Amino acid sequence: MSLELMSEHLLLKPFQLEDIDICLDMFTDPDVVKYAGGLMSESTIRREMPNWTKRGGNGCIGIWCITDRLSGEKYGSAALLPIPIDEDDTDFDLVVPGTMPDGDIEIGYFLKRSAWGRGFATQACKRVLQFAFEDSPLDEVVATLEEKNAASRNVLEKAGFKNHGSRRCYGEDGPDYRISRVEWSNVAAKKN
Repeated sequence: MSLELMSEHLLLKPFQLEDIDICLDMFTDPDVVKYAGGLMSESTIRREMPNWTKRGGNGCIGIWCITDRLSGEKYGSAALLPIPIDEDDTDFDLVVPGTMPDGDIEIGYFLKRSAWGRGFATQACKRVLQFAFEDSPLDEVVATLEEKNAASRNVLEKAGFKNHGSRRCYGEDGPDYRISRVEWSNVAAKKN
């Protein structure tokens, strides 16, 4: 199983410490983090990088760096991680090599502002879902978002997620988006 994922325009590679440049670009931009946690200082980003490079479940759980297949330009990140319930952030102690964490696994994505509006978030989301359902033991992937984040809602819906109401996550109630392996297979079959 390869952890490098390719789509039409993108290459997704497991996050490494040298991907701090894209993290600094994204997480210090107020527009990028408007709906997700707020601004981070450079020192916080540097402190978190070892967590962000962890992989669990034989590599199936973790964060990928989204890059342009041709130029290598870094656009952002996509992730499969345990969704926090009462905490306000991911518990990276649950991301352990060789172990699939209990509980729901969430898909997430961030793009630097210059990469917005080009379909990259949707393309990355779809490719990570393909990986999740073809190469990992996951039977379902969940997602949540800030209610006002219409762009992220569009990405999830284009990838086949359905809104299942409300759920507890990130220490509050939020939208409960889900897609199962069977639902994903049906969406993928319709495209072929």
